Amino acid sequence: MPDRQPICTHVMAERYAAPGEVSASQIYTRVAHALAQAEAPAQRPLIAQEFLRNMEMGAIGAGRIMANAGTHAYATMINCFVQPVGVGTPLLAFDTGLEEAGLTLAMGGGVGYDFSALPPSSASAEAKASTPTVCAAIDRYDAACANLSFQGSRRGAQMAVLSCNHPDILEFIRAKHGRKRWRTFNISVAVTDAFLAAVQRDAPWPLMHCTPPDERSISRGALQLGNGLWRYRWEPARKLWAAIAAEATHSSEPGLLYIDTVNRTNNLRTIETLRATNPCGEQPLPDYGCCVLGPINLTRLVKHPFGIGGKPEIDIERLGKMVRTQVRMLDNVIDLTCWPLPAQAKEAFSKRRIGVGITGLADMLAMMQLRYASEAGRLAARSVARCIRDNAYAASAELAAERAPFPLYRLGDYLSDGAIGDFLAPDVVKAIKAHGLRNSHLISFAPTGSVSLAFADGCSSGIEPAFDWVYRRRIQSHDGDSIEMTVENHAWRLWKQSHVADLPLPRYFQKGTDIAPEDHLAMMAALQPYVDASISKTVPVPNDYRPERAQALFVLAWQMGLKGITIFRPDKDLTSVISAASGASASMCVAQRCGSCG
Repeated sequence: MPDRQPICTHVMAERYAAPGEVSASQIYTRVAHALAQAEAPAQRPLIAQEFLRNMEMGAIGAGRIMANAGTHAYATMINCFVQPVGVGTPLLAFDTGLEEAGLTLAMGGGVGYDFSALPPSSASAEAKASTPTVCAAIDRYDAACANLSFQGSRRGAQMAVLSCNHPDILEFIRAKHGRKRWRTFNISVAVTDAFLAAVQRDAPWPLMHCTPPDERSISRGALQLGNGLWRYRWEPARKLWAAIAAEATHSSEPGLLYIDTVNRTNNLRTIETLRATNPCGEQPLPDYGCCVLGPINLTRLVKHPFGIGGKPEIDIERLGKMVRTQVRMLDNVIDLTCWPLPAQAKEAFSKRRIGVGITGLADMLAMMQLRYASEAGRLAARSVARCIRDNAYAASAELAAERAPFPLYRLGDYLSDGAIGDFLAPDVVKAIKAHGLRNSHLISFAPTGSVSLAFADGCSSGIEPAFDWVYRRRIQSHDGDSIEMTVENHAWRLWKQSHVADLPLPRYFQKGTDIAPEDHLAMMAALQPYVDASISKTVPVPNDYRPERAQALFVLAWQMGLKGITIFRPDKDLTSVISAASGASASMCVAQRCGSCG
């Protein structure tokens, strides 16, 4: 292993080390001991050692776990939340929703919201008296987050989702032009199958809401519908589609959330409706939903990397064992974490969502001498994802036998026709039939930028290709200042260490910008069937990428069965967290934009 990079030491110390800790081993020991406290007293030392070994092999917790477990910080160990936005009803007033958001953000959780219930700008004065309109409300959430005081170098991260049929959709789409507004937010449009079908037919699209429009809108043809909705107006579907693509190409936002696909493939689709995701997009959640994340570093599982000493291969058996331990550790987090809100605890305990993830996928493929943008690379990635899924569900069934299934568990949600049981290994299905499941969801492929720096030698983040082999990254310190430091890619460092210095890199080393946008989608599509939540990934596109090409790419992503997509086009006039070592601006992944999951 090459010497530790200065930036890795810096990030570990700034973000994850408790007072007195100077090594990763000390952090692992603290976290393992803390998370073993959910076990029976006699089992705690043994389980703590099991968790510690797993972390030393590369199965760690997401950032909030590594930073907060076993400390005295009043902070959550959970990265991902979705919360409701108040609409002036007796159930949840707007100011109450804003206050709840502040409590979650202040404790370190990233929060997503569906703003579709808020009245449009042309609603009646009465409707707008108690609740701000969409963009004004997001302004208030953004300002509240920006003004919060955060521990350490963390900053608040939020996601705003708006339905494609909201009357203010055009204003929302264009609000972040140039990324000058809503700096604590990523934004996404929830697009339905019906809207995409209207785009393909070049049909008009109705913009509707449950609050009455003003008199001017009524005079222009706004109509009350029989189901309690008001139709404000019709817009050509392709006009809205073109606006989405134009802004996404220019400003990298909005992203798209294929909301019908999200709900159609949800394990709990019979009892919950999902309308929003966490800030990085890998976790669709209901109101007050959350998810506990923990990635596994795949670079630690490659036998004979680069063909040195034998044919490179993944240690699948070892991976399966690591996944099973990871499930137990993440399930313990639910019982041990601090909760910002009682409603979040209630939701979590009823479903016990967790998200086993990965990091270093692209580095793993390079070490196996496989190109990211190849069918062989996708087959290798699929074998890893299948192993994770089957072992995670098997482990959850074992935990259910030991600790009981999650309270809202129903066998039919998992083993009826078309449910996830149709795709699991037979022995896993047998275990579920016998014991149920401890966790409603188990797999989530999140970005892992900071933990991959601190604990994985700067390996490629999540499922992203490497940004570059050597690049500069801007790091924010405890005192609020930012510094730039050099990052070297882990697989590149290993290869350089074991080969002649001036030997050119083989073709299987591929950066994100070396890969066609369609091949980025192909990797997501290869993995999504094995992921019961979603995948966070940004698709880098060339500087001269046209909105028309983005439109086609978005349709392709929908047709492939993806749950969401975000693109990034480099622009020298827009600030970036990471840049090429030469100083040129280049692509960045959603992890650097939201800072919620790493």
